[in-house]
Amino acid sequence: MIVELRQYTLRPGMRETLIELFEREFVTAQEAVGITLGGRFRDVDDPDRFVWVRAFPDMAQRKRALEAFYYGPLWREHREAANTTMLDSDDVLLLRGPGYRPPACTPLVTVTICHLEPGGSGPAAGPAAHRTEHAANTFPALPVREEADVLLWFTEGAAARPHWPGRVEQLRLAPVGPQG
Repeated sequence: MIVELRQYTLRPGMRETLIELFEREFVTAQEAVGITLGGRFRDVDDPDRFVWVRAFPDMAQRKRALEAFYYGPLWREHREAANTTMLDSDDVLLLRGPGYRPPACTPLVTVTICHLEPGGSGPAAGPAAHRTEHAANTFPALPVREEADVLLWFTEGAAARPHWPGRVEQLRLAPVGPQG
């Protein structure tokens, strides 16, 4: 499965405005065009960050679904309202993996992101790990971090930092809305 981990930096105080718009307008609309919506989160450590996950069966379906959504009437109607909440929406990792939606009533999710050296394999992370997808971005209107080479996974609750010599990021996230 092709997965996007999207991290949006928002204008100060605008996170709840975007979340309300996103949950009301964008969840069902994306699912209607074949996008699998995963977890949607508030970053616990940054009040101006919204993080979310979506998935597609393959790169060709990603292109078709994103075209249908972003060139469709619902996005045209609400894009200005969404975009005015954002400072940056280009922090996107394009991955291959199972996707992720937290179980109901999960109060905290930790995303561990291990940055790999060229040719590196990373720490043992199990079958739920996601790895950078190096295919060409089939929808260039939405940039992805093409320079990134990462291995990442989601953990319900707090997670220990892995023993890894390279750069490791951990995002502490609180799920938004009904996702379970």
